[in-house]
Amino acid sequence: MALPTTRLLVLAVVRLLQPVHGYDVRRELLSWDADNWANVKPGSVYGALNTLERDGLISVEGVGQEGARPERRTYRLTGDGEKEFASMLRDALFSADMVKHPYFAAVALFPQAAKPEVVAALNSRILKFEADLLYFDNEIARILAGSGDPREAIPHHVADSLRLAAAHVRADLEWSRTTLGRVESGELDAWSGFMGGVVVPPPVS
Repeated sequence: MALPTTRLLVLAVVRLLQPVHGYDVRRELLSWDADNWANVKPGSVYGALNTLERDGLISVEGVGQEGARPERRTYRLTGDGEKEFASMLRDALFSADMVKHPYFAAVALFPQAAKPEVVAALNSRILKFEADLLYFDNEIARILAGSGDPREAIPHHVADSLRLAAAHVRADLEWSRTTLGRVESGELDAWSGFMGGVVVPPPVS
């Protein structure tokens, strides 16, 4: 069962910064780059806050307004929210599910794409992953250069999430380089027109 990551992270930020405005929860998660490594959609944060309030896991401590700006609600974890967060955190810590990568399906279908297209796609992936690694390295250095105080900077432990994301990218990069080499050398030849002696359809055009 997939872990509801947005729910977990929103609970975590409320717990870390409470009392906290919803806008600041969203801003904090974006500063952690959670929209990339955890696929947290910025617009989903407010929906998660509403659901957590409805479920009794967070409560509204106050409602304030500055000038002509809309009212801003301040949230705090409830006792049930603390218990739910602890349970979800333990589930997340002990999770060891295999990553379900959408590219697995594309690899299984290599023979149905033209060989030049597969080569071009692998080259494109390699360039993308090389750029991603530069980005991660810069972000990790930037986070560690800050104070780590969540009230004023990105907490240092967020860098370890980026290290994990970078490790996955490095694995993808290594696989892509190796596979490209095998295709170009002819070691991986999925375009003979046969599979186990059976004629297969030609690649899509």
